Amino acid sequence: MADRPIELTADAALIDGPPIGDFIALLKPRVMSLVVFTAVTGLVLAPGTLHPVLAAIAVLCVAVGAGAAGAINMWYERDIDAAMARTCGRPLPAGRMMPGDALGFGAVLAVGSVSVMALAVNWTAAALLALTIAFYVFVYTIWLKRRTPQNIVIGGAAGAFPPMIGWAAVTGDIGLGGIALFALIFMWTPPHFWALSLYKSGDYAAAGIPMLPVVSGAAETKRQILLYSLLLVPVSLIPTVVGVTGFAYAAVAVAMSGAFLVLAWQLWRAGDLAGAPRLFGFSILYLFVLFATMIVERLVPGAV
Repeated sequence: MADRPIELTADAALIDGPPIGDFIALLKPRVMSLVVFTAVTGLVLAPGTLHPVLAAIAVLCVAVGAGAAGAINMWYERDIDAAMARTCGRPLPAGRMMPGDALGFGAVLAVGSVSVMALAVNWTAAALLALTIAFYVFVYTIWLKRRTPQNIVIGGAAGAFPPMIGWAAVTGDIGLGGIALFALIFMWTPPHFWALSLYKSGDYAAAGIPMLPVVSGAAETKRQILLYSLLLVPVSLIPTVVGVTGFAYAAVAVAMSGAFLVLAWQLWRAGDLAGAPRLFGFSILYLFVLFATMIVERLVPGAV
């Protein structure tokens, strides 16, 4: 009986077509904005120059590719999205869009973004963009997410590729700088998402997703968050070690990573989960501040 209203709504969507806003929602705009920001950072930090028009095309391709991955992810996960309060209002579980429309939309955007990147920018950046989309869809969404509590650890690589794409758009290769930026996001991802999953564990349990708090409990999740937060401190300094950033960035990284570690330690010591939303919110600020500092340090010498 619970499925009947969704079926009726879906029939209506089939006749009238979903609104533009639902197609935009498929792109996961908030995730896309972070992806674009980190890709721009890689583009700015890379040695060499890229024509402004080509740079804009590269950023657009990254944005569209990220949106394509998000749309295909929503198509595949429409069943678990329907079981979670945080995601049940999305276009597919809410019945405002037919699954085939979402899949076709995502597939067209994926092929289009990679093709344009290859033809307009270079094949290395296009290959990395294709790898990012494929990794997010096939490795994280289809293979890992429903099978292992390490889904975020391994699958987090998908979110770490964008600065490498920006770097490759300028240089035509990956380089130590691109790898350093990749490592920073890769190490940041687990404590970021585990903090969210701690206070949303009921949602994940209801959907049957084996997130770490669901499988191993809150205490083990807190311990893992503290461990990764500790490792994040030296990893955040790798861009300076390899010469991509200066000492101004290093000072900001140490301060922000120290604050991150303190919040993780407080969460580990606490007997409740009150610190989890605070750590999750700070983790977003953390990544923004570090990457913004990189950009400002490069574009406005002496400003930081």
